[in-house]
Parts: sequence; structure tokens; C-alpha cells
Amino acid sequence: MSSPTVVGLRAAGTSFAVELGRPVPRVLHWGADLGELSEVEAEALRLTAGGAVLNNAPDVPRPFSVWPTEAETWSGTPAVSGHAAGRGAVPRPVLRGFSQDDAALTLELTDASSGLDVALTYRLTPSGVLEVATKVTRHGDAGAEPYDLAGVVAVLPLPRRAAEVLDFTGKWCRERSPQRLPLAFGGHVREVRRGKPGADSPYLLTVGEPGFSFASGEVWGMHVAWSGDQKWFAEQLPEGAGVHASVLGGGELLRPGEVRLAAGESYVAPVVCFAWSDEGLDGLAARFHAYHRARATHTGKPRPLSLNTWEAVYFEHDLDRLLELTELAAKVGVERLVLDDGWFRGRRDDTVGLGDWTVDRAVWPQGLTPLVERVHALGMEFGLWVEPEMVNLDSDTAREHPSWILGPAELGAPSRNQYTLNIAHPEAYQYLLGSLDALVGEYGVDYLKWDHNRELHEAYDRVTGRAGSRAQTLALYRLLDELRLRHPRLEIESCASGGGRVDLGILGRTDRVWASDCIDPLERQAIQRWTAQLIPPEVIGSHVGAERGHTTARVTELSFRLATALFGHAGIEADLTRSTPEELAAFTAWAQLYKEFRPLLHGGRVVRADLPDADAYLHGVVSQTRALFCWARLATGAAGQPGRVRLPGLDPSRLYRVRVRTDAGLPSLREVAAPEWFTRAVDGPVELPGSVLTVAGLPMPVLDPAQALLLDLSTVDRS
Repeated sequence: MSSPTVVGLRAAGTSFAVELGRPVPRVLHWGADLGELSEVEAEALRLTAGGAVLNNAPDVPRPFSVWPTEAETWSGTPAVSGHAAGRGAVPRPVLRGFSQDDAALTLELTDASSGLDVALTYRLTPSGVLEVATKVTRHGDAGAEPYDLAGVVAVLPLPRRAAEVLDFTGKWCRERSPQRLPLAFGGHVREVRRGKPGADSPYLLTVGEPGFSFASGEVWGMHVAWSGDQKWFAEQLPEGAGVHASVLGGGELLRPGEVRLAAGESYVAPVVCFAWSDEGLDGLAARFHAYHRARATHTGKPRPLSLNTWEAVYFEHDLDRLLELTELAAKVGVERLVLDDGWFRGRRDDTVGLGDWTVDRAVWPQGLTPLVERVHALGMEFGLWVEPEMVNLDSDTAREHPSWILGPAELGAPSRNQYTLNIAHPEAYQYLLGSLDALVGEYGVDYLKWDHNRELHEAYDRVTGRAGSRAQTLALYRLLDELRLRHPRLEIESCASGGGRVDLGILGRTDRVWASDCIDPLERQAIQRWTAQLIPPEVIGSHVGAERGHTTARVTELSFRLATALFGHAGIEADLTRSTPEELAAFTAWAQLYKEFRPLLHGGRVVRADLPDADAYLHGVVSQTRALFCWARLATGAAGQPGRVRLPGLDPSRLYRVRVRTDAGLPSLREVAAPEWFTRAVDGPVELPGSVLTVAGLPMPVLDPAQALLLDLSTVDRS
């Protein structure tokens, strides 16, 4: 898509078009593919991008550029803010040059007022996700005063029909709770000041046609791919944004004095990812899933069935008990065993030891070797829990190196009995790198569960006195990158009090996330449902816990727990040494089921049904030849029966063989007799046309609350 004045990018049914006008290029279009524009068509797009001159307004039509500022009479959030000793606060950028290839467009801007050069790169990926990368550089001859950068955001326009907002909030053990509201005049602004995205992360800010759903509606989404402080906004001014109605934008939230650019220095902003879909939320999720799966850091290896020891033994580390647990794990089909908190020096509870990353010889007189050797001998990988960014004051590290703590000299209140270790401090960084490198090397650690259990309040460097949230995030990235460089086969999980650091920045360096510390299946159905709006199931840790939930005290049946945990990177948190023979048999059958469906679950398209009953879920993963659905009842409903429910994502022209999978057990039903098709599908496969399944729908059985069933569908060759 190009002409003398209009350039653009196209991929996966999406296009992005810019007019190379001066002083600053303006965005002409972002959304549905306009096709390969001829010069006449490109000129028509440019011609129709001019708006009206309003009453009591500037005497020329207001444009909306790629770098909006007050210079173009933009009264919304500016692309850049800051000053140099009070000067240069009102930039007037101009286009200096551009370059383009099939996938990316780079615009070079310069501003004499602020002394800044800007390189703005748009990359439209094969999945249709538009990456926006920004680099801001202080002129080499800009003068002696540094430029105090207050903010840099990436902004794209939205049409008038984008009038409803969906984003997320949450808390510990209830991450990614959706919230919807109309897009009003003014700003829907979310600022993250936790040093990590947090349990209440906006996660994926989506604006769409009113009433958009999983399957329908035009939607535009934005994600800040950054693991520190963030800013997100959807903004609508009465005068609009050029001929557009509103804008969607975000970037890193910078603390005062955090970025001061001397002559020749640069600030590289986090990548902000945008995506559009006319197939509702499932279509948007499909773009982001394909985007993540195509990244070089995304592993293509099968995700091993895991067992994590935390809810089985907590801090009570006993070799004999752990060896018994290991043997049982291998028998049921576990492929990775992870030793959680409690293995390092002095760590008998959560008040002591964080920061001292050496094995506690009082508990482990031979080190971890006896356990590691047995795990590896049984053909499993060995994983280890760490929390490198934190420190207890009751630790040798804190006592010997108080300057390594990130915070003022007079510390504020602890959180979970801990403070933050300043990993941007060169000595602290080298200590952590050396300690982790030694542990991984000595014990052949295959996997690190990397936790982060406190927020970064008063994150100030004790040595420099400057805000340290950004430096901490960059140091974390360097630390992860260096460990992976030294140990290429090492896998790392991002855990942060559960799901407090789930973003595409951290997932550029890790292999999965822990969605939540809550594995109660009733809560997890919703948590996993919405976590998958951005990232694919294979990077979402999903475990089976004990009958009585650790975080909710709710009692649930094993079949419901097993069915729920199947739709992710599955694992076990329960203490297998306390399981009955019948329960062990169920775990074994479920492990085999996970391995059977792993290629589908971790490579197919996630679909979610739009149902009028908020307490009934139908979700699944589909491919061209296979599908697995979960029908779950969270609470009783007002209706006596659900009636026909459409199965999304199937081909109505195909014939399907439908089975009710009983491997993980059957749910209890709240009915005298189940629908006939269901009874037959329990005994053996039933052949049903796709038109019935996805257009007319299946009359689903009435489940008791906190119950779920699994439907296995495969296509039938009619030739």
C-alpha cells in the first residue's frame, strides 16, 4: 500500500495507513484491510481525512498525527511530555525522513524546541498485531541541561462506533476480573504504580462496538508489553481526533527524575501492541495467540505435566516424604517436579532467609542432590522456586549489604515480611547472577519458578537517591537474559503473588506465567477464561489442588478440578501421598488425557460461547480436525435447563464424531434423565453434523454447581 504521499502496511486482514504530510504524518486508517490501494484510491483516502472547521475552534481542520502535541491543537494526552530546566515543554516536531519495508514503517521526527529526535517504528506482524516502538534521543548539541522526560506514549485513533470499553481489574487470587463501561467524553485512564503490572492490571484495554462479544463485534485492543509501571488510556474529546472520534494509547509510566536525557542519550520506550478484529474477543485473542506463538522466545516443545510441591508440603521439607511424592508423581505421569519455597538457608517460614540463595544444610545435609538425582533418574525435569528480587531483613544479605535494599534509609512497612532488593545495583546484580548460575549449574536445574511477592513502593536507589522502578525492570530483563544465555535449556516461569506479572514483556524472557495463587476450580474457570484473552493456554500454568482449596477453603470434586486444569499448562499441586488408590487412578487417566490433547490445547484456536447465563461456561480449543470443549456450571441457574447451546469454532459443513470423555470422571447431573445424545455419547461416539452443533446447538445436560464435563469432537471423512 503506497503512493507518493500515503504509505501503509497490510497483514492478516488488517491495514494501517499514514499520510507522509508535514509537519507531522497523520494516521489515515487502522483496522479492516483496505486492500492494495492504487494512487487514486490512496489520494481518496487522504482527501477524505480532512475534517470540518468547527465554531469557536482553530481556523483550520484539526489533524491527528502519529505524534500528537499541542502544536496541532491536540488537547488530549500528548505523545511526549517533559522539559529541560523548564524549557522545551511544548514540542513542535517535524518529519525528517522515513523508511519502509514489507512489514515495518519507520518515521523520523525532530524537534528544535525540546532538542529531541524521535524514531517511531510501526511493525505489522503476520498475525495482524501492530507493534509500535519509540526511541527518543536528545540532540548532541542540545545544550548542557538534561531533558527530564515525563512520559512517552503510543497512540492510535478509533472510529465513532468504538464506544464501549473492556479492561480488567483484580486482586490477589482474583486476577483479571473484567469490567465494561461506555466510552464517555474525557479519559478512561489506568495508571500502574506497583513496579509490576499487578493483580489489577488493565491487561488488554479493548474498545469496540457496543455489545461486542466473544464471537461478534468490531474491537480494537492495546497492550503495554512492559513489566514495570504503566499508563493505559482510551480518550474521547468533543472535537474528536482529526476525523476520528477517540484514541487508544499507552506506554511506560515514568516517575519524576527517572529518565533525564543528556546530550546524545536515548530513551527506548516499551513496545505497545495494538490489534483489531471484526470477530469479537475470540478474534482478538486469536491474533495475540498467533503473535506470541510466532515469537522466537516461545518454546515449541510440548509443555511437560508438572507437580509443584508448595500445597503438598509447604515449608516442611523432608527428603523421605519428598522422595515418596516424587515416586508417585512419576507413576501418575508427571514430567516435571518443582521444589517450592523452603529449601534455602534458614527458611522455615516466610520471615527469614530471602536473599540467601544457598541450600540449607540443616534440612538438606547432602544438598539437593539426592532429590534431584531421583527426579532425573525417573525421567522427569527438576524445577526450583526462587524469589531473587526480594529480601528479608532477617537474612545475611540484608545485614551485610543494607545499601542493596531498594528504598529510603528509613524503610516503610514490609509487605509479606519482605523488602525489594535493588538488582540494578551492580554488586547486588552480580551476587544474584552468580548465585542463580551456581544453583542451576550444580543441580542441573531445568526450570525456575521465579516469584515476586511485593509491590515496589518507595522504589528509590539508596546510592543515587533517584526513582528506581524503571532501572529495576531493566535489570530484571538483563538478569533473565544472561541466565538464559548461560543455560540455554533453562525454562523460567513468571510468578508474582500468582498472576501479578503477566505481560508480553516478561513473556519475551520466560516460558510461562502462574495465572493465580488460587487454584480453586470455581475461581480458576474465570481467571483462565480471561487470562487467555491475551496469551495462549500453553503459557498459562494451571494446576489441580486438594479437595479443600488452599486459598478459599471451598471443597470441590476431583473431576471438576481435573477438567478445569486441563485447559492450560497443566500440573498438580495436591499431595499425592494422601491420595486414595481411586484418586491416583484418576490422576493417571487425566495425565494421559492431557498428553493426548496437548497438541490441540497448545496449538489450536481458543473459543468461548456467548451465553445468557453468566454462571454457565462453554469454552474450548478447536482445530480443523479436532476440538475439546468444557461445559461447566459455576452456580445454579434460574432456568430449568440450558436448552440448545451452540458450539463455537466448528465447521458447519463437516460431520463430527462426538464423545463425552469420562477419563477425569463424570459430573453430577441435576435432572432425572440426561438428553439422549449425551447418554449415547457417554457410551460411545455419536456422529452429528456441524450445522447441528454450531448453528442449531446441542441441548446440554443440567449440571450441579461446581461441575464440568468434557466433549471430544473429531471430524469424519465422508469420502
